[in-house]
Amino acid sequence: MKKHNFYAGPSILPEFTKEKTAEATMNFAGTGLSLMEVSHRSKEFVAVMDEAVALVKELMNVPEGYSVLFLQGGASMQFLMAPYNLLNKKAAYLNTGAWSKKAIKEARFFGEVAVVATSEDKNFNYIPKTFEVPADADYLHITTNNTIFGTEILTDLDVSVPLIADMSSDILSRPMDVSKYDLIYAGAQKNLGPSGATLVIVKNSALGKVERPIPTMLNYQTHIDNGSMFNTPSTLAVFGCLQTLIWLKDQGGVEAIEKVNIEKATILYDELDRNKLFVSTVPIPEDRSRMNVTFVMAPEYSELEKEFLDFATVRGMVGIKGHRSVGGFRASIYNAMPVSSVKALVETMQEFEKTK
Repeated sequence: MKKHNFYAGPSILPEFTKEKTAEATMNFAGTGLSLMEVSHRSKEFVAVMDEAVALVKELMNVPEGYSVLFLQGGASMQFLMAPYNLLNKKAAYLNTGAWSKKAIKEARFFGEVAVVATSEDKNFNYIPKTFEVPADADYLHITTNNTIFGTEILTDLDVSVPLIADMSSDILSRPMDVSKYDLIYAGAQKNLGPSGATLVIVKNSALGKVERPIPTMLNYQTHIDNGSMFNTPSTLAVFGCLQTLIWLKDQGGVEAIEKVNIEKATILYDELDRNKLFVSTVPIPEDRSRMNVTFVMAPEYSELEKEFLDFATVRGMVGIKGHRSVGGFRASIYNAMPVSSVKALVETMQEFEKTK
């Protein structure tokens, strides 16, 4: 039976990525050695890093004056690394979910944090639209996609201060204007590759302005100066990221994959809006995530939650149980998720509806 992988992360990867990475674990670049046992400073792996950086720049149209890094520690490390490098006195944060709350907590170690708006009053089921960013803020931090609560900011905000974005779960899923951001970061394990690598895109001129000394490993400049090789990078994860970038380019790039992502999200949200048994947890269509579709049983059918989960599991739907803070279900439909799997989930929902 075919498995349809809806896990939120680590999550589905292109077959191309899995096959090429598996091959390299046995014989990397014709060396006769495993990717896992070759020096990160060998010419073969340096070529991997260089190509991965070049493809990020190409696919995202990264302007001159920005550096692309592959680091470690996930977005959780960036929650503190970003303010360490960029928060001098005060920063503004938009609170749209669990991950932005964690980022806010870390930023408060480094200076004043102004939470300009929050959607916590409705359990983060919408994106705040009207808020004022303090003119003296060093930056505004946003989380573009909220994996737990199923909301997404689908436009590049225009603000009067530098903009920082955690794009861990929607990086490379739509065209975006990198020039509007001073810093973008993303854990790899949703749209980019295996867990263990973190993509960072930083505007060089944004650095070197804070008054505090920065420890070597937490200083972006350290990694820029050393080409992401100051310490041993996650070689397997970076190689996997490269394969996904190659795959994405072969699909037609970010513009092409956005069309597929819109198609997948439309198919699933249309069914949620039609099916009497289910309700989207995000009522405002423009705030609904294309990456993580969260839904629950309609109130009058709430007792059927476990029954549907069992029903779907038997039919090959994997990882659709919702986060404990929301309940219900979550279908993560990242770039690598084929349209056919989304249709299979919809057919399962329709089949279950007919039994009631």
